[in-house]
Amino acid sequence: MLLGIDVGGTHTDAVIIGRGGVVATAKIKTDHNDLIASLHRVLKRILQPVQASSIRRINLSTTLTTNAIVEDKLERVGVLAVSGPGLAEPFFNRDLGDHFYLLPGSIDHRGAQREALHKNATAAALADCRQQDLRVYAVAAKFSTRNPDMELELAGRLAGQSDFTTIGHRISGNLNFPRRLATAYYNSAVWRGYNSFADAMAAGLSNFNLDAPLNILKADGGTIDFANSRRNPVQTILSGPAASVMGIIALNPITEDAIILDIGGTTTDIAIFADGAPLLEKDGVTFGGRATLVRAITSRPIGIGGDSAITTTSDGAISVGPWRRGPALAFDGPQATLIDACNFKNLCRLGRPEKSIAGINRLAAALAISGAEVATRAIRFALDKIYRATERLLAEINQKPVYTVAEVLHGKTIQPKQLHIMGGPAAILAPLLGETFALPTWVPENYAVANAIGAALTRPTMEINLFADTSKKEMLIPNLGLREAVGSSYTLTEARRDGVARLSLYLKQNGHPELEEQEVSVTEAETFNMIDDYTAGSSRSIRVSCQIRPGLDNTWLKEVRNHAD
Repeated sequence: MLLGIDVGGTHTDAVIIGRGGVVATAKIKTDHNDLIASLHRVLKRILQPVQASSIRRINLSTTLTTNAIVEDKLERVGVLAVSGPGLAEPFFNRDLGDHFYLLPGSIDHRGAQREALHKNATAAALADCRQQDLRVYAVAAKFSTRNPDMELELAGRLAGQSDFTTIGHRISGNLNFPRRLATAYYNSAVWRGYNSFADAMAAGLSNFNLDAPLNILKADGGTIDFANSRRNPVQTILSGPAASVMGIIALNPITEDAIILDIGGTTTDIAIFADGAPLLEKDGVTFGGRATLVRAITSRPIGIGGDSAITTTSDGAISVGPWRRGPALAFDGPQATLIDACNFKNLCRLGRPEKSIAGINRLAAALAISGAEVATRAIRFALDKIYRATERLLAEINQKPVYTVAEVLHGKTIQPKQLHIMGGPAAILAPLLGETFALPTWVPENYAVANAIGAALTRPTMEINLFADTSKKEMLIPNLGLREAVGSSYTLTEARRDGVARLSLYLKQNGHPELEEQEVSVTEAETFNMIDDYTAGSSRSIRVSCQIRPGLDNTWLKEVRNHAD
């Protein structure tokens, strides 16, 4: 059996999938002050009808790292950067925290060291970091994916004063120094908080005698094994929206352009599909103006959810969100919410509807209008806000090439033909949203726990970049930490073979023995003939990119779909 857990902003959901589909579900309120307590309560509930020993795999999505970044709850990071010529310090605007050090030194595009690290400048930076009592660091050098020695030297010198150091070339093998630098910064900034959560999570699973392999959802719609996530917590950013998308794929096979709405208690996540496939932020997502190399499924959150507060102004304006003050009045909350408005309009009967009616009528009395008008305008405000946000996202997507998790669609203009809705309030709002968007609307079975289903079924993803230089007789796979000798006659064909084999072997050794080499695809492969001063003649520079694409475990997916039928 598979166990999927989604720790969301309002609820923590869990599902168990076995032969026959979804065999157990659980939903509890998330305690943001104690996420481990939330995990403990949902496990206690979900495991009542199931033996822990029957769980073969555990997949979990969490908002922890996303919340840390959005709420600016980040640890201070010492950032040591070596950009070489071409990128002066003002380029970075010192926006990667307050402890940014640009050090003299350079590596060229072929991986040759042109200027060694300046010893005095490096020593002064490390001394200042010690004085500031910094305990986590990020080191990144331009072209370190072609020659990691400078980053490794910096990491070595930090060993005595660092609890953790992110090394740029190991976080990503992609060639984009500013993005790699920002990614390394965020990875270290969330490392301690994530690992505290991971320690408690491991202990909690052990208390329930759960010893199955544990994986964490990534932003790109795949998973990362638990041990690797401890070193690379930045990969768990935006795992919640990824779980939404994978959940809707599992429950509603999609073949056309479509809009996906995951309506939670606090936010609505909007995603777009092109020809049945989710879109991908291919180069990486941006946080606070800082572009990273964290590949993510394209989604946009807006502050509209079932528990979004209804507010009014003295001039009669009525709005919903973006704040959540607590649960709905119907559940003894402090302020009228969107759910209360739906209770008033008899769209649902949740909690104690009489409390919803009383609260809406109090708002109406203050505005000298009817309660029905307050509820109608509040619901309309929420629907219109979701619609306008979706239209803005579509316009933004259609202005540039469309990348899905599988391919780039040149010249594609997305024109949605379907609307798929999931999350707790999905069934309540679906008819109204269908009218607002003028689209056929689908609400899947188990819509309230679709995120947890998506989490349970998601398989691992990973991308590597292989670089080879026949003049230096060297092959590198930076994010695997591999550096091997090759012959001067090394070819693109050999590089393709090595990339596929190394990625497959790595995943098998890290908790995924079921993956076969044929599941690894080569996404880019190029070779350039070079005439330079490294050799007396010509040489080749080779680059190969390989990946396991995002997807679902087909064996268990069939169980879910067959059961739904």
